[in-house]
Amino acid sequence: MSGSETVFTVEATPVKYGSGAVDEAGWELRRLGVRRALLVTDPGVAAAGHADRVRGAVEAEGIEVVVFDGVHVEPTLESLQAAADFARDAEVDGFVSVGGGSAMDTAKVADLIVSHPAPVMEYVNPPVGGGRKPPSPLRPHLAIPTTPGTGSEATTVAVLDIPELRVKSGISHRHLRPHQAVVDPELTRTLPGEVVASAGLDVVCHAAESFLSKPYTSRERPASPDDRPPYQGSNPVADLWSARALEYGGRFLRRAVADADDVEARGAMMLGATLAGIGFGSAGVHIPHACAYPIAGLKHEYRPAGYPTDHGFVPHGLSVIVTSPAAFAFTYEAAPSRHEHVASLLGHGATGPEALPDALRALMRDVGAPERIRAFGYTEEDVPALVEGARKQQRLLTIAPREPSDDDLAAILRASL
Repeated sequence: MSGSETVFTVEATPVKYGSGAVDEAGWELRRLGVRRALLVTDPGVAAAGHADRVRGAVEAEGIEVVVFDGVHVEPTLESLQAAADFARDAEVDGFVSVGGGSAMDTAKVADLIVSHPAPVMEYVNPPVGGGRKPPSPLRPHLAIPTTPGTGSEATTVAVLDIPELRVKSGISHRHLRPHQAVVDPELTRTLPGEVVASAGLDVVCHAAESFLSKPYTSRERPASPDDRPPYQGSNPVADLWSARALEYGGRFLRRAVADADDVEARGAMMLGATLAGIGFGSAGVHIPHACAYPIAGLKHEYRPAGYPTDHGFVPHGLSVIVTSPAAFAFTYEAAPSRHEHVASLLGHGATGPEALPDALRALMRDVGAPERIRAFGYTEEDVPALVEGARKQQRLLTIAPREPSDDDLAAILRASL
């Protein structure tokens, strides 16, 4: 079959949302048929007591729980393989992740490797990895986010850092999408403002990139439905989810960062993360995320405030947002009215090519986020390596509304220094 694409798909994780919803985690796992679950979390979330609360709710339903609390913030190939090995030895028939995107992505990959054994790199997106596709659905996965950011509870993607290649990449397939999400805004009360800022800026970028991706009809129709990419381009249904997430980001992110007890604002950002996840899970993300992977992968010098880790890293939301003003200035000419609409959803009423970049800079400034790549230790000399890393993210760049050349990527990165 040839010609322009005429089909798009939007799939969504079933979501249970609201204060106290986390106490129904055991009921959800029992409904999914799980008898022995691996609870995947990180040390910070465990210290906050969230993992124990979930464990209690699960065990109350007669389900055995094995705990893996060794999630690496910003997972690496090595940390994901370690989690998969632990899950295999634990002989579990289901997963429950409690934490941010790192915990959820770690659970996704552990589930993948236990369900369909192979080295992790076999499944990593090409050209970095082998691009292998899981042949059938995975074991049940209940995702419980504790940060208002990645939307990983609603997506088909797991992101990882590969230090020896000095790049980040991902695994992407519809079978990685969790079977159920429980989104409880009360879990965000323990988060420092800096973490909320980074996570919330990731929500905004997910939604903006999705809304501004090139239309799904601009792709060539695949020969088989199996070849239709997870990231298909903007479409009328994904636009609805992305637009509401942008509205929440403009209305609530500043408040969510400023006050840990503002459950309305933090809850709206939690819900916004899920909505954006559904949107970009269909439409996709592009230039800011393609640039973010090498920004996070090439250097590990930055020590972010608010994150209880003993290693340097660039939080994902910060690595994404820093190039977004320059990236959207570059893509503006492809769809001026859509760019201006995104700016208006963020509460910025201006028009023209700088409307959206200005809206994003104001949001970054107001939540105290670094506004330049230089803050992470990069200089002009690093631009060629950053361009090389971004170019490897072909699955993202192909859905940009204006596809960038290497010179364009270099110009975006230099403008963001």
